[in-house]
Amino acid sequence: MSGMYGMNIKMAIYGESHGASIGLVIDGIPPGLKLDLEAIEKEMARRAPGKNQLSTQRKESDSFAIQSGFFEGYTTGTPLCVVIKNSDQHSKDYSILKDKMRPGHADYAGFVRYQGFNDYRGGGHFSGRLTAPLVFIGAIAKQALAQEGMLVGAHILQIADIKEENFNPLGIDDKTVAELAVKEFAVLDDAIGEKMQARILEAKADLNSVGGVIEAMVTHVPAGLGAPYFDSVESRLSHALFSVPAVKGVEFGDGFGISATTGAEANDTLHFEDGKVVADTNHNGGITGGITNGMPIIFRACVKPTPSISQKQKTVDLQKQENAELEVHGRHDPCIVHRARVVVDSVTALVLCDLLSQKFGTDWLGEK
Repeated sequence: MSGMYGMNIKMAIYGESHGASIGLVIDGIPPGLKLDLEAIEKEMARRAPGKNQLSTQRKESDSFAIQSGFFEGYTTGTPLCVVIKNSDQHSKDYSILKDKMRPGHADYAGFVRYQGFNDYRGGGHFSGRLTAPLVFIGAIAKQALAQEGMLVGAHILQIADIKEENFNPLGIDDKTVAELAVKEFAVLDDAIGEKMQARILEAKADLNSVGGVIEAMVTHVPAGLGAPYFDSVESRLSHALFSVPAVKGVEFGDGFGISATTGAEANDTLHFEDGKVVADTNHNGGITGGITNGMPIIFRACVKPTPSISQKQKTVDLQKQENAELEVHGRHDPCIVHRARVVVDSVTALVLCDLLSQKFGTDWLGEK
C-alpha cells in the first residue's frame, strides 16, 4: 500500500486534507521508549501553517492525540496510534477543481489513478497536509537517535535564485544543529535569509510561487549501516524523501558535480585518528557501497514551486471535455521550502532509526 513505509519500524498514514482528521499508526516501537511530548509539539508547530505571510493562512494547530501504545510517559510496545484533527477547511474554495485540473498538481494523475473517486478538496490524500504525521514520527525518531548521540540538522540552502553557503561536508557542530532546529526560517546566514523571504513575498505579490533546496546532514553516524544495491542507504533515504510532496530531486555528497571530477579528486582518502578510520574529505556524502562509512551523511533535496497559483493558466475541463483556463483561489503557500525543512529532517531520522533497527533490532530504542 502506498500509505505504508518501513522495514522494521513500520508506519501507515491516513487521511485527506479536508477530511475529519489525518494520522498514522506506528508498529515496531519497543516498550520503554520515553516520549517527550513537549518536544514533539514543538516539532509539529514548526511545520504547521498559518503563522506568517510566507505560508498559507489556513490555521491548523497540528495538535495530536495518542490513542494507543503509550502509557504513563512510555511506549508500551503495541502499535502507537495518533490522530491529528483538521479544523480549518474551506472546501468551497476547491469546488472548481472537481473538473478543472491544476497544472503541476496531482489532480489529473489522481483522477485517473482512482477513477474519479478521489477527494479533490485541498488535494485530498496528495496534500502536503499529510506531512504532519511524518513530522510526528520524525520527532520520536530524533529523540531515539539523540540517545545514541546522532543528530539530524537541515537548513534552507536556496530559495529561487538566492543561495547561502553549504554545510561543511566534514560535519557541523551540535550547537549549529540545535540553533537551526528552533529557527522559524532555518538558514545559516540570517542576512541571506531575509533576501530569501523577500523573494517569496515578491512571488506571492505576483500571484506566483517559488521553490528551493534543503540541505540536510546526520552527524555522529556509525559505519556499517545499510546494505549494497536495493537496500543502500541512498535508496532508503531517497524512497522516503521522494514521498514528501514536491521533492523532485535528491543528491548525496557532491551529487551530480562529482561527475566532472577525476577519481583522484572524488576519492575520500583515509587515515587513522585516535584508533578510528576517518576520511580526509566527504565527497561521497558519508555513504560508500550503499553503506555508511562513519562520516556525516549529507544530501540535498530539491523542492519545486507550489503548483497552486492564482495566475491564469491553461488546463482542461474533464466534465466538459474541453480546453479551459484556471485561476486558483483560496489559501496556498507561495513557497513550501521553509515548512518542508522539518519534514525532510523528520523522514531522515525515521530512515536512520529503521536502519539501526535492521542492524541491532528495535530494542536499542528503549530507555537506556
